[in-house]
Amino acid sequence: MMIPSKYIENAVDQMASLPGVGKRTALRLVLQLLNRSKEDIENFTNAFQQMKEHVKKCTICSNISDDEICSICKDHKRDKSIICVVEDIRDVMAIEATESFGGTYHVLGGIISPMDGVGPNDLNINTLIDRVKLGEISEIIFALSATMEGDTTNFYIYKKLNDFDIIISSLSRGVAIGSELQYADEITLSRSLINRQPFTI
Repeated sequence: MMIPSKYIENAVDQMASLPGVGKRTALRLVLQLLNRSKEDIENFTNAFQQMKEHVKKCTICSNISDDEICSICKDHKRDKSIICVVEDIRDVMAIEATESFGGTYHVLGGIISPMDGVGPNDLNINTLIDRVKLGEISEIIFALSATMEGDTTNFYIYKKLNDFDIIISSLSRGVAIGSELQYADEITLSRSLINRQPFTI
């Protein structure tokens, strides 16, 4: 692709580094931005700079937050004794959209995947175990994607938590095997959560 400006080419390369954005789409977006006013561009770039500077990970559950503790963990109406274990923050958003869960979350930051070089120590598993050790948790719900990697992660965490006096459950298989949680429709996800089953190996 011939681009007659090194500045546009650099901008296209940066835009194309985003997942799911190819060179052609990146060029179209960059040219669209080029036609915006200087003020619009400043607002655009400031939004990302402010996001990078101010968005934090919740010190309790690792959800994204503007504060040290996220709004879900702060909410006194939430059942703090139930933790729903998810892969990333998009899954928190997907479950929250169902308006059918009143507990809290724990964001692992990924799933165990040897093929991708991701092991248990790369995830927020030890912090989950630390939360359970406090003795205030009654149930852990596995809400990871119904894939081999998701099941491997469930199994690993189950073995770590098996000695604790808590209920360990998982979403019912209304979420199709091989699918990612964030792409499930709200009704299916809600029913899978409500009809969760004891986790067995």
